[in-house]
Amino acid sequence: MLLKRSSGILLHPTSFPGRFGVGDLGESAYRFIDFLAESGQQVWQILPLGPTGYGNSPYLCYSAFAGNPLLINLEWLASEGLLSEEDFANLPDFSPERVDYDRAIALKMPLLQKACDNFRAGGSPERHEEFEAFRTTHAYWLQDYALFMTLKEAHNGASWQDWEPALRDRDRDTLKEWSDRLEDRVYFHEYVQSEFFRQWQTLKRYANDKGVQIFGDVPIYVAADSADVWSDPKIFVLNVKTGKPAMMAGVPPDYFSETGQLWGNPVYNWQYLERTHFKWWIQRVEGMLDYVDIIRIDHFRGLEAFWAVPGWAKVATKGQWVKAKGDAFFEALEAELGKLPIVAEDLGVITPEVDALREKYEIPGMKVLQFAFDSDSGNGFLPFNYFDRNCIVYTGTHDNDTTVGWFYARSHDQQQRVIDYLGCLCEDGIHWSLIRLALSCVANCAIIPLQDVLGFGNDARMNLPGTAQGNWSWRYRAEDLKPEWCDRLKYLTSIYGRAPY
Repeated sequence: MLLKRSSGILLHPTSFPGRFGVGDLGESAYRFIDFLAESGQQVWQILPLGPTGYGNSPYLCYSAFAGNPLLINLEWLASEGLLSEEDFANLPDFSPERVDYDRAIALKMPLLQKACDNFRAGGSPERHEEFEAFRTTHAYWLQDYALFMTLKEAHNGASWQDWEPALRDRDRDTLKEWSDRLEDRVYFHEYVQSEFFRQWQTLKRYANDKGVQIFGDVPIYVAADSADVWSDPKIFVLNVKTGKPAMMAGVPPDYFSETGQLWGNPVYNWQYLERTHFKWWIQRVEGMLDYVDIIRIDHFRGLEAFWAVPGWAKVATKGQWVKAKGDAFFEALEAELGKLPIVAEDLGVITPEVDALREKYEIPGMKVLQFAFDSDSGNGFLPFNYFDRNCIVYTGTHDNDTTVGWFYARSHDQQQRVIDYLGCLCEDGIHWSLIRLALSCVANCAIIPLQDVLGFGNDARMNLPGTAQGNWSWRYRAEDLKPEWCDRLKYLTSIYGRAPY
């Protein structure tokens, strides 16, 4: 339960300014935290931090435990002598407003390899000791992940289900042979993860020292082509001959889609998870707490019941609801780790059983203001219907248009409905009107996407669900964080009782 009245900003680290084509954990990250602290914000919400694959979605990662190498700050490595400014000569002319993932990967990965080689040959004894400690502490996932990524590279990016059977099925002798032969590359992937962890931990300490908590995101499912599924297939419902999902995750047909959504992730073998006392899930949550202070579980309703679609199906209509073991999982989680700061993504069609599970463990849900104005006064997203303060209110999420984009895409009558509810528009625009509404309501926490603070339109949208390309690429410029936005946010945060005490 979130007892303290607070507010914060939603921004993924890839959106930071910087000269390497993608936001990273460098100077811009620290200046953003300064902006949060100076404007009275106590929460920084991010998207999943894992290494992304096709489409660059942070919700489809190669590991549920690893960090994204693209977020590593190269300038930090240069400050330690592992790289030099000469390595940064003739950088590509990257766009300051969009992430160019392909060119950023082509630039950063060879430089990370060079830093790794220099570290291995001449890193300080203290850093080597720190690296070895990281390898030991995180061995439960790191070894499999590093080998998985090495084998994936050796197979030109092919999915593990398409590797030769001995590798696909994890024959012990075959794994050792490949691991020994490609030892340098396995070491590289372990080093990169240790560097990500070190840089992120330093940034997190800086945020916490400034009174800012980091609010992370756990996708309920993992990608079929991931180290998690390859290394522990019993956790998932797979075809035992091919390793491909026998049952896939998704959602059924609804108002937005006549055929539903077919995500392609394998669903969990909840019976096996329960027999193992939910060890994998508990490790996942415990590992996440190394990175963040608060955890949002995406698609929370899948912990009560999930839409399971046969692996051969082409559309989600072929699925059915199957009960999960969410109650037993949360009971085991609390017994192992105690009461945790968990938030439920409970958007969409939610049943009384899902609400009961969330309420039993006092887990806050989400309210999105952009969803509040298209039905009658009984709409649960309208602030006067927030009967429980134990929730988080958003102007919009990473899956929504920006507030400016959303408002001006509405018809005149639909815009007027919003204005009638608000009473009037702020002279500074609809975005500040909805920010004021969010901050003033009874919800214990209010989260505002940075795009709304800046008043940006739909060209700053982070994700358009249902589209595979062109997402996750928005970036802001350093000069966009103007003092006037900081001052206005601080003022509103203060008058509505969300400033730090």
